[in-house]
Amino acid sequence: MNKITESILYVGCNDKDLDLFEGQYSVPNGISYNSYVILDEKVAVMDTADKRVTDEWMRQLEEALNGRVVDFLIVSHMEPDHAANIKTIVERYPNLKIVGNAKTFNLISQFFDIDISKRKIEVKESDTLNLGNHTLQFFMAPMVHWPEVMVTYEQSEKILFSADAFGKFGVLNIEDNWIEEARRYYFNIVGKYGAPVQTLLKKAANLEIAMICPLHGPVLKEGLEYYLDKYNTWSKYEAEEEGILVAYASIYGNTANAAIKIAELLNSKGKKAVLIDLARTDKSRALEYAFMYSKMVVAASSYDASVFPCMHEFLLRLQHKNYQNRSVAIIENGSWAPSAGRVMKELISTMKNVEIYDTLISIKSTMNEENIKQIEELAERF
Repeated sequence: MNKITESILYVGCNDKDLDLFEGQYSVPNGISYNSYVILDEKVAVMDTADKRVTDEWMRQLEEALNGRVVDFLIVSHMEPDHAANIKTIVERYPNLKIVGNAKTFNLISQFFDIDISKRKIEVKESDTLNLGNHTLQFFMAPMVHWPEVMVTYEQSEKILFSADAFGKFGVLNIEDNWIEEARRYYFNIVGKYGAPVQTLLKKAANLEIAMICPLHGPVLKEGLEYYLDKYNTWSKYEAEEEGILVAYASIYGNTANAAIKIAELLNSKGKKAVLIDLARTDKSRALEYAFMYSKMVVAASSYDASVFPCMHEFLLRLQHKNYQNRSVAIIENGSWAPSAGRVMKELISTMKNVEIYDTLISIKSTMNEENIKQIEELAERF
């Protein structure tokens, strides 16, 4: 239990043993499930925690309460890593009121067999709830990244409880670079919903914010313009850096040689080129890199009259997460009937505002002099 301010306490938990977040994203440094308590004339708990940490969370909550009872449970997000203990806290404090919006209560009835008819307080955009010295104001944030999401602004201490926005992977007691795991978290968890994030940022711009308390990752207290600016860039699908991601999918190394060749040429010309092997790079990290840079080269072997599977999955993930506003060049390899270029182009063509370079470099088994010349010309164009 840590103090956020004199009257707001952190009662969240670290989960160091979780291997896959949302059943798919590798989290070698675990994850935090953040929960907060506001102690005033009335007591408000800001979200619960995942069922994996129920006992620890309840111990910390009761320690923070120091004999007091909970008056309000604010439910900003119904995803089970934050809402799994709604029934637990209701059973422990049967007189508490649950604060949420209409969509919140629809989901509560789907997840839990509890009677909420007499305990729910349904709020709408800009509604407030007074706790005494603290006043909570609620702003709807649908599809950041579920439809019921709302954020809460505490007016007296100017704190934004931001739900999943501004979160990151990793537990809280490790030293790491916020940006790397926050970026990977954003593009894989929230990234599809750039327009709703932009809407939320516009609402936040009208608030005087001294601190951001997300549901994952550290409380953000200083230099908030940095975090807001990153979210603005990411949610506009703008490149964070000028550079070229060279992503390849190679079977025996010949396609890899072509990818390495163009990356070396680009770097020798003073252009930042980042090389990744899709078969060996974490899929969520590969997606993060694609959104980070302004241009991309995809190089892949043909496979089963299509494209090597890890490249196919990579492009499908980009498509699903609304990859856009970039330039992409294609290199294919095929010993007979090359098909990778066609399949990659078809997938990329479905993406918004993505320019595909008109020269498809097609390698037959190994690079020849003509291929090397084409790669040199492509590097010049970049």
